[in-house]
Amino acid sequence: MIHPSRKAILLALACSAGVLCALAQGPKGHLVIIGGGERTREIMKRFVALAGSDQRASVIVVPLASGDPRESGDDAVAEFKSLGVKDVRWLLFSRAEAESDSMCAKFEGATGVYFTGGEQARVTRVIVGTQVHRKLLQMYRDGAVIGGTSAGAAIMSKIMITGEELINKDTNNIFVSIQKGNVETIEGLGFLDQVIVDQHFVKRKRLNRLISVVLEHPALPGIGIDESTAIIVSPGQQAEVMGLGSVVVVDGRNAVGIHADARGNLAARNMTVHIYSPGESFNLKTVQP
Repeated sequence: MIHPSRKAILLALACSAGVLCALAQGPKGHLVIIGGGERTREIMKRFVALAGSDQRASVIVVPLASGDPRESGDDAVAEFKSLGVKDVRWLLFSRAEAESDSMCAKFEGATGVYFTGGEQARVTRVIVGTQVHRKLLQMYRDGAVIGGTSAGAAIMSKIMITGEELINKDTNNIFVSIQKGNVETIEGLGFLDQVIVDQHFVKRKRLNRLISVVLEHPALPGIGIDESTAIIVSPGQQAEVMGLGSVVVVDGRNAVGIHADARGNLAARNMTVHIYSPGESFNLKTVQP
């Protein structure tokens, strides 16, 4: 017969092992990360299917990024309703409200959360580090689908590109250099912490800024998603490309000789670029098929 104290120790060890095992398995949810522009119906239908189909999906739209959040919220709700989703609503809240139990309770039972486009820093100023932030991360771990377009894509990574430049102030000639300390980054929502997400990528010629960020954070590959294009990230961290455009992956993990010259121009050798088309997929850890 096992002594009660020994039994308690064994039980504690078993529970600890279970927790570690659960953590090792990673999140059970999906991410639908859209690069902006016109969303294809195919991408949005995939979001709904992952949220439980049009009959079972319960979707919350978060339009905090928008300059006109109520209009953006109404538009997104109408789009989901056109796809057959009956239980869909939008939520606006302040940072103080994001720290409240009552606001967290409004996310209970939701199977999907969708972030609209706009200015990504508006989202992070309200959510990062709050109870709602922790709730969203837990929902993703537990199996919810989290999606977003444009700004709603940028917030997905832990290190987030704000869209602002710190050195170049010519707003008519943006991101024309690969320069140290120019691309502003802040903390995003961190559904992905092993890559950095960029959006409107090919359409707006954003290769310079993603290369700059990757050279300053070489352990993190950059994922540039074009307009009308999305990656669907599965629980196994496979990223499937959907839509009409390309996904460009800039990988600096094997780069050597990373340095900046006297003018701050960044340089390196052995960087790798992958370009994926709709229907293709790659692993986020290896950025290989």
